[in-house]
This record gives sequence, C-alpha cells and structure tokens, in this order.
Amino acid sequence: MKKNIKILIVLILTLSVSLFVLSIGARISGIYINTTPSLPVGFYKAVDEPIANGAYVAFCPPQNAVFDMAMNRSYINRGDCPGGYGLLLKRVFAQSGDHVSIDKSGIVVNGQHLPNSAQLKIDAEGHALPQYHLDQRVLDDSEYLLLSDVNPRSFDARYFGLIARDQIKQVVRPIFTWSH
Repeated sequence: MKKNIKILIVLILTLSVSLFVLSIGARISGIYINTTPSLPVGFYKAVDEPIANGAYVAFCPPQNAVFDMAMNRSYINRGDCPGGYGLLLKRVFAQSGDHVSIDKSGIVVNGQHLPNSAQLKIDAEGHALPQYHLDQRVLDDSEYLLLSDVNPRSFDARYFGLIARDQIKQVVRPIFTWSH
C-alpha cells in the first residue's frame, strides 16, 4: 500500500513538472494555450502580422479598477503583465477609422450591431458587472475594440472599453482548437 502511494506521488510530481516545463517551452516558442470560452479552446501561435479586424491578439490589460475587479472575481488569471494580470486573448472588431459605440444594448461598429454584444447586468455569481458606455466616435490609431464573438458572457470591451495599441503584445493564430 505504501509503495503504491509513493509511486502515485512520483507519477503526479513527474506529470506536474513535465506540464510546467512544457508550458514554459510553449510560451518561449510563442505558443499560447487558451482554456477560456472567450475564444475556441486550444493552441495559438504568435505570428508576425499586422493587427487587423478579425485577427486574434494577446494583450496585457491596463492597470485599473475594472481589471482589478476582474482578477478578484477570477474573470482573468494572474500573470506577468503589469498589475499581476495574465495575458488575455481576444478578437479585434474595430481599429483606426472605424465608428464605434458601446452601451447596454450592445456594440455598434460602422453602423452594424454586433451579435452577442449586449451588456449583461450581472455575472454568473450574481455580481454587478461594469456598464461601460462610449458615444459613437471614430477610433484613432492607438485604439482597438477587442471582444469575443463566441461567448456572450465573455469579459470583454462591453465592460472594459477600448484597448490601447501599446497593450497589445502579439497577433496570434489558432493552430489547433477543439471547441466552437
């Protein structure tokens, strides 16, 4: 019995160390593992491409009260970004020159209402969500609208607004996904 427990402990430790080393190696090689429902779950690779509408990007959230709340409520993970936030992956829906408005009924880009973009008042735990508002305006060269088009409950631009260009670290492409 004791021998079986020791073997099990060694196996668990070996697996844990292996996964840790694999995740470090993946990050060094520009591979991101997405486990959240905001994008299809799977592996994404950093690519040397311009930020464009429809592209997936990895970004460090700006340090502010909305992202502090998001981390405290586990909407986002801890990580190496300023403020202790983890990198987020989202899709670009608007950039320089696009007309954008955000309110409780949703997000409108260039006159088109985006599906699944209405703000929710509360999260799954019953906590009030921030209600970001942006009157229609044209985005400048440093502003991006990032959100999920696969999860209507995603924590995205509906709650935190626009993201500055210097927050975006990389464009990423899915290399292997298994949902959505």
